Amino acid sequence: MSGNVLFITVDQWRGDCLSSLDHPVVRTPTLDRLAAGGVTFTRHWANTAPCGPSRATLYTGMYVHNHRSVLNGTPLDARFTNVALEARAAGYDPVLFGYTDTTVDPRTVTDPDDPRLRTYEGVLPGFRAEVLLTGEDLSPWARWLAARGVDVPANPGELHLPIPDYPKAEEHGESWVPARYAAEHSEAAFLTDEVIAWLDRQTGAAPWFAHVSYIRPHPPYRAPEGYHDLYDPADGPPFRRHPDRDTETAHHLIHQFAVEVVGCPVDEAEARQLRATYWGNMTEVDHQLGVLLDHLDASGQADDTLVVLTSDHGDQMGDHWLVEKLGWWDESYHVPLIVRDPRPEADASRGRRVDAVTEHVDVTPTICEWMAAEVPVQCDGLPLQPFLHGRAAGPDDWRTEAHWEWDFRSPETHLAEDLLGVTMEECCLVVLRADRWKYVHVAAGGTLLFDLTNDPDQLVNLAGDPIYAPVLAECAARLLSWRMRHDDRTLTGHIATGDGLVVRRDPRR
Repeated sequence: MSGNVLFITVDQWRGDCLSSLDHPVVRTPTLDRLAAGGVTFTRHWANTAPCGPSRATLYTGMYVHNHRSVLNGTPLDARFTNVALEARAAGYDPVLFGYTDTTVDPRTVTDPDDPRLRTYEGVLPGFRAEVLLTGEDLSPWARWLAARGVDVPANPGELHLPIPDYPKAEEHGESWVPARYAAEHSEAAFLTDEVIAWLDRQTGAAPWFAHVSYIRPHPPYRAPEGYHDLYDPADGPPFRRHPDRDTETAHHLIHQFAVEVVGCPVDEAEARQLRATYWGNMTEVDHQLGVLLDHLDASGQADDTLVVLTSDHGDQMGDHWLVEKLGWWDESYHVPLIVRDPRPEADASRGRRVDAVTEHVDVTPTICEWMAAEVPVQCDGLPLQPFLHGRAAGPDDWRTEAHWEWDFRSPETHLAEDLLGVTMEECCLVVLRADRWKYVHVAAGGTLLFDLTNDPDQLVNLAGDPIYAPVLAECAARLLSWRMRHDDRTLTGHIATGDGLVVRRDPRR
């Protein structure tokens, strides 16, 4: 074992709101402080969405085409290891505060009535849930509130509803009205309080591993009082989209489908208010992160603790006429990553901003490297220690392109399949995003191509223009090579010989 591990995820946090340095409006002093003491990866990408699949990638270090947990509720194959199991094998007792959105492999369950078979909000194997807080079960938060004298409704989820008859509500967008809980009683405040109480019990103990998984700024888009009006909806950049939805959705039938399912408010003022509320939720979570890091400093544990902070995915927040997370859009996959290594060998890198392309598949290898544990051969990513301890550019052969995949099949309703007239296996797309070109390949048919230099908001699809046929061909070839390089390698490095079984591992994978 090495030192402590504090692995933090915030949910649905966009990468262009990484810190106050990256956004003209949003204020996140805790992220700024963490970045000053660590390394910020400015071009970090989630490899899939929504929550369950993205977290499966975070925890296993595998692209979704290898781990195949493609939807919320798709089981995660038990044959794969993960960051919690690796931590446990290294001698840690990895604990969870929050959730991991994991569905159990049904082949490991003997009781057909096992409740784990009926949820996507199970616990990743290897973690011991110190506090399990999910959308389905808010009872731990409710008990904490009740102990503080708060009148909690029978359904704690009602606390996210707007305060009735709130003064001046009619002068603002619907999401402006604050939630029915006070800021000091938020889910983030509860989780932070529980983590701090647990940390106090770890002083002088063996190195610890804590995964703290905050649900905000994930919907519902409603902030507590004091944060609900923190930002003026009129502030901030214009939305990245065409002026009208029909022009925007003409790119592909999938875009039309997406707008029908998760379209943003059509009214500009309402959409801006939704975005301002989202920013308020970010700052509220940032405040609680500050409370947690303050305690880590005050207890003397920060000097021996690796801090990794990221998000499972982003949020469209009105861009391209959408909310939530989906499709090929940058807003859904560009997410924060800040890593603070307390060791002296990282001192020269403190405050560094790395522009190299990093991905979620790199997070588990990075944590394994810190724990002095061998990086599992299944991992598609690589440790980020060269950036933490060495040159800002990292290794000479580091990736120059980001990749992500999105699966939109509907096994329960077949909604997407029926609408598009395709099979479940065709309900997926894969994206290659390089410095100049962004290429989208849809299994059901169709490609998209965007020139990021001349069209950074990705409003003009060039795939149908014959002039760009060579670019399409080159991007398709690079995408195919990427997939071939990252096929499952569990046993491919083994060979039976006359001297016995020989194992050859490629250190760069």
